[in-house]
Parts: sequence; C-alpha cells; structure tokens
Amino acid sequence: MRKMRCYPHVYLLCTVFTFFSLLYMYSQLASTLEDRDQRSGGGRISGRSSHDAGHTLRKRPGVLGLRDREWGQNSEKLSSATKAPKNDRSHLAVVACGARLEETLTMLKSAILFSRKPVHIHIFAEDDLHYGFRNAMEMWPVAIRTKFTFHIYPIMFPEENASEWKKLFKPCASQRLFLPLILKQVDSLLYVDTDILFLRPVEDIWGLLSQFNVSQLAAMAPEHEEPRIGWYNRFARHPYYGKTGVNSGVMLMNMTRIREKFFKNDMTAVMLQWGEILKPLLQKYKLNITWGDQDLLNIIFHHNPESLYVFSCQWNYRPDHCIYGSNCQQAEEEGVFILHGNRGVYHNDKQPAFRAVYEAIKQYSFGEDMESSLLQPLEAALQATAHSYCGRSSHLFTKRLRESIRLV
Repeated sequence: MRKMRCYPHVYLLCTVFTFFSLLYMYSQLASTLEDRDQRSGGGRISGRSSHDAGHTLRKRPGVLGLRDREWGQNSEKLSSATKAPKNDRSHLAVVACGARLEETLTMLKSAILFSRKPVHIHIFAEDDLHYGFRNAMEMWPVAIRTKFTFHIYPIMFPEENASEWKKLFKPCASQRLFLPLILKQVDSLLYVDTDILFLRPVEDIWGLLSQFNVSQLAAMAPEHEEPRIGWYNRFARHPYYGKTGVNSGVMLMNMTRIREKFFKNDMTAVMLQWGEILKPLLQKYKLNITWGDQDLLNIIFHHNPESLYVFSCQWNYRPDHCIYGSNCQQAEEEGVFILHGNRGVYHNDKQPAFRAVYEAIKQYSFGEDMESSLLQPLEAALQATAHSYCGRSSHLFTKRLRESIRLV
C-alpha cells in the first residue's frame, strides 16, 4: 500500500519537471529569434545616412531649465511629431511671433507649391497664433495637404533667463538656437525666417546636406559678397565668421552632429557642447551684439570654421544683393533660388520688386494654373519696378521660378 501511494507523487513530480523543461526550451528559442531580429534590424538603422531626418532615435537631454509644466504638457506631442516616417521627407522649421501669421503662411505656401517630395513642417509660435496656423493650413485643398505634415509648438526658452532670450533682437528669433535641443529626435533640419520665399523646391536645398564633409554640421550663406559694403567687417564688436560674416535667415543643420560636437570658444579652455555654450556666450557678448542670435552663431563659427558649410548667395538672396548693383554672381548665372525679404521689404515700398514676388505668391489660389495665374502676373508686376535698383535685376527672380513651375 505504501508503494502504491508513492506513484501519484512520482507522477506529479515528473509532470512538473516536464512543464518547466518545456518552458525553458521555449524561452531559449524565443531569445534566439529576438537576437537574430535585432541584429538584422540594427544593421538597417546603422546604414542610414547621417542627414536622413528624424530616423535615429537618440536619448538626449532637452533644454536645461525649460519650464517643467510646459515641457511636460508637450513632451508627448514632441515625441510623436518628430518621428519622420520616410527617408525622402525634408524637415522645415520656422519661428513666428507677433504679427507674422500671414507672412509665415505665405512662406509655407511657397515651400509647398514647388516641392515634389513630402515636407514635415515644425512651427514654433506664440500661443495666440496656433489657431490661425492650424485653421489656415487645414483649409488648404486636399491635394496640397497630401504634400506635407505639420506640428505646432509653443515658444520654449530656458527658464532662468527666458525673457532675455525672447527679447534678443526680434521677438522669439533666438528660438532657433534651441531647436537641436528641443527637436532631439530630428536628425537634420532646414530653418528659415518668416520672410523667406522659396522659388525652388525645398528638397533642392535639403540635398546640400549630402555635400557636407565629416566635420561640417551647418550651412549658411555669407552676409555680404562685397566687403566694401559689409556690416560685420566694418562695424562688428565681436568675432564673426570669415571675411564678411554669415546670414542665418536660411540655415541648414545636421542637428545630430550639433548635439554631439564639443565647440571651441573664447570663454574657457574646455570645449563645450551646444547646450552648454549658449548661455555663457550670451552673458559675455550681450552688450556687443546687434543682430542677436545671428551674431552668436557668427561667434561660434568664428571659433569653429571647419564646422560650417557655406552655400552661395542665390540660396539667401536679399536686397543687399541688388541695391548697390548686382553683386550675387551665382544668381546672375542661375537665378534666385530663395528670396529673403528682410527689413520688412514685403510690406513697404522700399523694394517694390521684392514686394511684387510676395504679393504674387500670397494672392495665388491653390489649384489654378501657375503659369497663367502666378508667373505671368508676376512678370507684369516686375516690369513696373524697373525704376528701382532691385527692379533692374528682377529677371533673376523669375529665372528659376519658371523652371520650378514647369517641373511641378
């Protein structure tokens, strides 16, 4: 009887042992399959180009000192908005404060009109502008809205000196300095001022990222081509890049490289990362700078010239390139690619040729034939500006625009 009572115990022990053996074998098999998947997937990620936007997810700290409440409210939105789904998608950023809604929408309209590849737009704006942007862009025709996605962010500065950053030069202009730290999952970005008009597809300037060498992490155009009329070389009280400085109204950034680099500087013998250099730089030079964040960028690249790729003036064509005679040789040869109407020339009569381009794009209605409804009215309007300095060079404004319209 005692032996018979042992059989159920032996049977139970065998059953338990068999169960755990099968469980162990299953876990080992699952682990092996997972490792194999990770190895194959990891190879695909590491093979991506350093300028494919938003694909490499990097765990980097955000802007130190950002308002915790504001950052907490928007962290989930930031995360979802900065994951770019496709390799061919360009990332375009703009910062708008004050009465800049219409001007910014006209800029975005020009970006979308001529681009043939998708664009993701990052709009940093004061809270009272958010509805205006969202309402206007969501009312654009469906065929246009399929060409872009967008996300709207609040203005974000380090808490300890937020007001100082916000009032530097123009309202909110220095927000661009913090984009690598805020959009920490975006690899590369094209930043433009609100007074920019694209006359060539966004993806064309985006393609300049492939021309960066291993040390270059940003690209800008010179502030002047002619030193005799240059501002920095005649008036600056701080270091600046090259012979005439650079203009930051159009700035192409490999933000992964910006986040990773240690920058030489004239404040300490220790090289500093991007998030460490901005505040001490402002404290040292705030009494000597005139053009705000642009001056700070000039100081940084003065000490790190190997990090800057300089593109030609046709990618950032301003009134200075024509009011003293035509001094942008590349535009003379190939036309203007990006028009920059700084100093408010889109909204006054000082440079009627610039204003004519702005008004033509603003008044054009999506879906209409661009040849007859945009190009021809613009050419007629530019003929009436021939009395002005820049009007005499206005044929350069339509030279590339005509080709962009044809390709679309």
